[in-house]
Amino acid sequence: MAPPPTAAPAAPTPSPPARSRARADHGVWFLVLPALVPILLLSVGPLLYGIALAFTDAQSGRTAATQWVGALNFQDLLHDRLFWESFRIGLLWAVGVTAPQFLLSLGLALLLDQDLRLRGLARALAIVPWAMPEVVVAVMWRLVYHPDAGVLNETLRGIGLGGDTDWLGGLATALPAVVVVGIWAGMPQTTVVLLAGLQNTPHELHEAAALDGAGAWRRFRAVTWPALRPVALSVTALNFIWNVNSFALVYVLTNGGPGGRTRLPMLFAYEEAFRYGQFGYAAAMGCVMVAVVSVLLALHLAGRLKGGDA
Repeated sequence: MAPPPTAAPAAPTPSPPARSRARADHGVWFLVLPALVPILLLSVGPLLYGIALAFTDAQSGRTAATQWVGALNFQDLLHDRLFWESFRIGLLWAVGVTAPQFLLSLGLALLLDQDLRLRGLARALAIVPWAMPEVVVAVMWRLVYHPDAGVLNETLRGIGLGGDTDWLGGLATALPAVVVVGIWAGMPQTTVVLLAGLQNTPHELHEAAALDGAGAWRRFRAVTWPALRPVALSVTALNFIWNVNSFALVYVLTNGGPGGRTRLPMLFAYEEAFRYGQFGYAAAMGCVMVAVVSVLLALHLAGRLKGGDA
């Protein structure tokens, strides 16, 4: 006689901790979704559309349908001398702004870290440029650099040093002039980041080094810089990436002139798209810049991970 069939084992019910974790995961997505949707719509979506546009012959005012041209825009870009010249100018701008900006911000942060009178007021004044939009900063500096009634030329005339230079219109002075503005405009955020790093350095280490007879420079090398180095590397890398992508400040100051001496890559792409209507070609330029920034960011992250593993 065959044994009676046995009932199939019931599926195990989730344990209370598992159910709690599932509810917590749903809660996290519910909180993240309001921030994730604008990023997808306003950042990821346009980025993907721009990449797709780079492989087409899209133009403004064109009646014919847009055609897929493959890598033709990128092939033309490889032989575009004006684009690579703008790329060279962009690198000069990024290095010329980032390096002095870091050194000046480090000195200012060290000064503001001291126990000085009216230190709070000094810190507030130091971040004033950060509170100003880039367009306002550019308009203000255009007035400073004005060849006839600018503060700079008036001061030079007052001390007998000429004062008739067209700072933003001269072929030799335009790029250095906008670099000075870029340094001034970017110093506040760099100073704030470095000051935060300085304040996280234990003061006991400075006191111990001072008791051992170490001077200010030796204390900086042995105590301050090792603690500040990760912050300094991060802010310098991010500033360089930000400066490579600069647009508004130089656009308002010089519009890429004179003679293209301040035409940064993003300015060149803007002109191709909105002045000449070459949307596909301009999108290819944007893709190249995205690739360059991605490589720089990957190198920065790889360096940070390597430093963390060490």
